Amino acid sequence: MAEQSIQFSIFLIFTGAAIFATFALYARQAMLVAYIVLGLILGPSGMGFFSDAELISDISNIGIIFLLYLLGLDLLPQQLWQMLREATVVTLLSSGVFCLIGFTIGFIFGYELLQAMLIGAVMMFSSTIIGLKLLPTTTLHHKHTGQIIISILLIQDLIAIVILLLLQGYGKGGNLVVDIVMQLIYLPVLVGIVYLIERFVLIKLIQRFDEIHEYIFLLAIAWCLGIAEFAHYVGLSHEIGAFVAGVTLASSPIALFITERLKPLRDFFLIIFFFSLGAGFNLSVIKEIFIPGTILAVLVLVCKPLVFGWLLRREGEKKYVSFETGFRLGQISEFSLLIAVLAVNSGFVDEKTSYLIQFATLLTFIVSSYIIVMRYPTPISVRDRLRRD
Repeated sequence: MAEQSIQFSIFLIFTGAAIFATFALYARQAMLVAYIVLGLILGPSGMGFFSDAELISDISNIGIIFLLYLLGLDLLPQQLWQMLREATVVTLLSSGVFCLIGFTIGFIFGYELLQAMLIGAVMMFSSTIIGLKLLPTTTLHHKHTGQIIISILLIQDLIAIVILLLLQGYGKGGNLVVDIVMQLIYLPVLVGIVYLIERFVLIKLIQRFDEIHEYIFLLAIAWCLGIAEFAHYVGLSHEIGAFVAGVTLASSPIALFITERLKPLRDFFLIIFFFSLGAGFNLSVIKEIFIPGTILAVLVLVCKPLVFGWLLRREGEKKYVSFETGFRLGQISEFSLLIAVLAVNSGFVDEKTSYLIQFATLLTFIVSSYIIVMRYPTPISVRDRLRRD
């Protein structure tokens, strides 16, 4: 029965995604929007085909693990070193502005101090998935715009991981300070161990059998899942482990080849991830969070392109590069969704706050994806002159 349930679920997701993506392309919308809308319609708050919340959660978790791994593979640490000062200044200043905006809106609408702080914190981050998925491969790896975006996203993601670690420590239920400190110690230890394994074991295996593509494909998947499980074993999360696995492998000469080989797998889990976002959303709370969520989303969509554009211009970047970067980073992050869910599980905030963050994030995903696809080159553009892979 369990197998039939999973089989039927996969059938619904991908058949529905194909149908909705067709309509989205005719309507000149980003396909990511189609996957979210499909999830809303088929999920528990819609037609109820996915009434099993645990199944939705499991599908989503697997998708997030692989997506963060593949995103980590695209975040080249050496590009960050080349732009460390500029990226750090832009990221920290912009994060401060966005955090203040989110905290202010939360406070105005009556959220408690900790809740308003979390709302402010999640506004700091831009979507790595949208930022890289909608960036042509040539721009990602060979152009200055891609270098800027990767550097900012990598610093943002590191900050997000620190917040995830703090929330994990908060949710342990023991000595708060000790638990948080231990979480912060585990991360560099994990990175160090993973780096050594990657350098002295994984890379040697890849070099030895690099002509056997099937083996490289299997090794890449095993590396992701193995490090994710190892991270979970030492007290961190699967998602953080997968991201670390990707980033440590990103500097390898074989990383680009692995990324190309795993593109179909990335797209497979991308569909599941965005579907699960829509399916997991509780539409019954819309009335309570609609106004603050919409205001948050609008402020993010307006302020992020302007703030990033202005800060990058200050750092000497060209105008068109600055504002294209701003628009490509002009949304809230999937890390914000992870933080919102973990914050509820750890008892840091209530579900209403979590749904507010999810609602604002989904709105920015939809609108930002549409703006990028209509204005800039992307692999999924509906216009031939803008479609670049």
